[in-house]
Amino acid sequence: MKKITFSFLFILTVICSSISFGQTTRYLDPVFDDTEITETKNIVYATNFSVALGTPIPTGTSNIPVGADTTIVGADTTITPILFNMPALEMDIFEPTTDSVTERPLIIYLHTGTFAPIFRNGNATGSRTFDWATQKFCMEYAKRGYVVANTDYRYGWNPRLPTEPERATSLIKAAYRGIQDVKAAIRFLRKDYEMGGNTYGIDTSRIILCGQGTGGWIATCLNSLDTLVELELPKFLDAVTSMPLLDTAIEGDWFGYGGSATNNIENHKGYSSDHDMVLNMGGAIGDLSWLEAGDKPIAAVHGNLDAVARFTTGNLTTTGVNVVSNISGSHDVVAKANMLGNNNSIPNLYDPYTVAAKRASNNLIGTADFSGDTITASVDNLFPFNTGNPGEGAPWDFWDSATILQLAIGAFGQTVGPVQANAALASSLQTNPNMSMNKAMAYVDSTLGFFCPRIVNTLMLPGNSVGIIDVKMDVNIYPNPSNDFITINSSTNISLISIFNNNGVLMGQFKPNRFTCNLDLRSYAKGFYYAEISNASSTKTEKFVLK
Repeated sequence: MKKITFSFLFILTVICSSISFGQTTRYLDPVFDDTEITETKNIVYATNFSVALGTPIPTGTSNIPVGADTTIVGADTTITPILFNMPALEMDIFEPTTDSVTERPLIIYLHTGTFAPIFRNGNATGSRTFDWATQKFCMEYAKRGYVVANTDYRYGWNPRLPTEPERATSLIKAAYRGIQDVKAAIRFLRKDYEMGGNTYGIDTSRIILCGQGTGGWIATCLNSLDTLVELELPKFLDAVTSMPLLDTAIEGDWFGYGGSATNNIENHKGYSSDHDMVLNMGGAIGDLSWLEAGDKPIAAVHGNLDAVARFTTGNLTTTGVNVVSNISGSHDVVAKANMLGNNNSIPNLYDPYTVAAKRASNNLIGTADFSGDTITASVDNLFPFNTGNPGEGAPWDFWDSATILQLAIGAFGQTVGPVQANAALASSLQTNPNMSMNKAMAYVDSTLGFFCPRIVNTLMLPGNSVGIIDVKMDVNIYPNPSNDFITINSSTNISLISIFNNNGVLMGQFKPNRFTCNLDLRSYAKGFYYAEISNASSTKTEKFVLK
């Protein structure tokens, strides 16, 4: 069975970057360079309680030992207090500062980390500040004209609890705190907008959640978790009492309101925490039943062999112990979102990245994901990343080992030491053995190329067709000549494409209702053809060749 590989994605990236579209389109293409992007760091958006393992406690906040966590690395045993603390929650804002647009779509970007700090999570990634991929994605979205809030969230969960429901609820509580934090972050920025400042030039009617790894868990769960019943599934109930292990009377509700005075702090109450779209990079949902009609549109990229966030539906285990049963990854989540009509605002796209995603999805039919479950269907709005590496879930990751070791020994504020850092590096390389800058960039480019057209069409941004009429129309057809597919790109929205053969016979008509359209012409005979492209006010004819 064929698979989509790094080499294929690298070639795709080179081809797509070399295509001349006649003009760059804001929100789809970079319209600013690196020097035009400003990062405002360490903006405190909220404060709340957390259970975290070995994290530095901010000066002046309470910390109460509630247990001990034992980490064994080789011959070294480390006992670290589990601390109940109240950290300041921060974000970094990336924005194009030479921009003339005063209200831009907002992307809340959530980094990876397994709900634990870098190194303590057993990986070489997990830092909002130092992860290469997180910084790269934030910069690239900002270069396309978005405002990006690189947002931290609370850590802490315990995979060593005695029963599976306790372990499952501990993980879901971590995601639940992340949901509360993200909604607080949205309210913080809406408050800034509504109080008349709009410090960061945000359009609060267009808010996208983009979650990477663990951040994808938070974004995907936030999109669907909105009732008590969803927290009272059997896998989240006490094995003896059958009572819910996550009590909203203690933890607060999913908006971050209520709860006990020692477990939850309400932040920016009275402002909306609504969002408009979710982009999931390798995250999963606590239970597929959470996803219902009316939830926001969701698109995803995901490794089909991801060992943690299952590609389809399966169990999450760590060190041979089952943590939670029947979590669902991007394949099943996006398939259900499509079926429920939640993704109806995402039109049928035919850009090169969508074509590649469809081909990759088709090629996985009949193969098994990491759970051993057979993939039986191709899913729209999902780009499967099949690297061939068992367990790989984040092919966009890159790290420099020397920098990681500096970070570990305290050069950048961490103090875990080189033994644990080297163990984390080795662990990360197990699932990403061919990690490199070129590989990471290929997957970054493919992710952006797949997500951005979906953002633009779903949120009706420039580059989308709604309400845009331009008498002057520039058209480009590529490749030309071709032997199968052609892409027609226009400077205006294309309402109708009519294909005529060299004798003037009408061969077919298409109504793309977008700026770019990919046509499958494999059934057409070789020869000369004419494409008559129309917008709302004019028509242009272009010649092309099928060979």
